[in-house]
Amino acid sequence: MKLIMQSLLLSSLLVTTGIAKDTNSTKEAKEPIPVKKATEVKKEESKATNSDVVIFSSENKDGKITTKSIEEAFKKAGFFISANRDMNGPFKKQFKESSFEVYNLFTFYKKDTVLELAKKYPNVGLFAPMSMSIYTKKGEKKISVASLSAEAMQKIMKIPADEKLLTDLRALVEKTLKEALPDGKVEEPSYKMVKPKGELVTHFSMEIDKGDWDDELEEFKMGFEGDLVTNGFVIAGHNNLGDDFEEAKYDGFDIYEVYSICKLPVIYTIAKSRPEAGAFAPCSLYLEKKKGEGELNFGFPSVYNWMSSLAITDKKELDVLEDAQKRMTTILKGLTE
Repeated sequence: MKLIMQSLLLSSLLVTTGIAKDTNSTKEAKEPIPVKKATEVKKEESKATNSDVVIFSSENKDGKITTKSIEEAFKKAGFFISANRDMNGPFKKQFKESSFEVYNLFTFYKKDTVLELAKKYPNVGLFAPMSMSIYTKKGEKKISVASLSAEAMQKIMKIPADEKLLTDLRALVEKTLKEALPDGKVEEPSYKMVKPKGELVTHFSMEIDKGDWDDELEEFKMGFEGDLVTNGFVIAGHNNLGDDFEEAKYDGFDIYEVYSICKLPVIYTIAKSRPEAGAFAPCSLYLEKKKGEGELNFGFPSVYNWMSSLAITDKKELDVLEDAQKRMTTILKGLTE
């Protein structure tokens, strides 16, 4: 009897132990996979949303902040203002309506910084001048300024992300915006960037006389400017950076000029849904020839930047952008071949 009781006790112990093991293994199998807190996920999504275009807005019920007061703030900060162009008037004149109370395209650059960047990166003319849109939508009492981030310019120019000249320049732009719009804050775009469908920069080059290049340059410019008009483009500005470089006693270039080029149907169409598109408009097309070299180089940011950074998917908007890209490419190809 004693032996039977010991056997029963041992069996009971084994069964109990087995159940405990099974219970533990079930717990381990069903242990929930750790998930990120909602706040962590939201933070990551906001980082991925849009890092190219920066929209800085401020309430402006009293109307004290104007395109002129913003211009004065940038002048005070040491920037050269190449244009502060009202586009709302042309919108109404050509298209008989506008979605804005105010819409200006603002182009500016800092001469000393541009020179130092040009010494290292000859394609600095892609953003010399830089562009911004200043706008107030109809029915709103706030004013917004849209510009490109340092990351966007670095990506398009293909220069190191830690280039101090560029990051310091962007920091100064941000500081100036805060002074111009004291109660302003950054607005996150509602869309995420999409993958670009083409090259971010369109490049061309042509042979030119190493020494006696003046006549060839003038001939090219005459043909180029004529073709722009024929294809519906407007020269919104022209900056001879070569003169700036010469004044600063730098002679690394024989030629360095930048055209600011606009096509009204493009900015009018895109601005309706993306008023921040002015961060890319007008387009800067540079032409440069280094000292003693026999090649004239051209470059401008392609419309694929607009499509990618502004996440443009509307067919009408895509068509107007593709048309502008095709026309500009055809013009330059015809002049350089």
